[in-house]
Amino acid sequence: MRSLGHAALRRLALETLGWGLVLVGIAALVLPGPGLLAIFAGLALLSRQYEWAKRHLEPVKERAWQAATDSVATWPRIIASCTGAALLVAIGVVWCVRPDAPGWWPWRESWWLIGGWSTGLTQIGSGLIAFATIVYSYRRFR
Repeated sequence: MRSLGHAALRRLALETLGWGLVLVGIAALVLPGPGLLAIFAGLALLSRQYEWAKRHLEPVKERAWQAATDSVATWPRIIASCTGAALLVAIGVVWCVRPDAPGWWPWRESWWLIGGWSTGLTQIGSGLIAFATIVYSYRRFR
């Protein structure tokens, strides 16, 4: 009886985490953050319980492997990917420092870099995940 309760609790926790990651991923598609990565992770967890999630996960997985292979196929692509990741980190740092609104900013100063630290740290995290993905792809596919 005790193991049955443990299994049900584990299933509930994994399902809750899976749905949470999918929802956060959907939000991060329009907000700063690794949206596709969160959706993929959520679908991976949900695919343990649901066949429909497994069906949706496979094409995403195949496309992700292809994108990882393509991203390190040539040196210009590697340089462009690293530049993009560095730009994400730099933007995140600027967002955390939150300088005053520039003179050309047409709206109220309170609308400049909305979000503060939470947005900046999400951007920095996205850039670090991008760097880790580039390194992984380079080691695996080159």
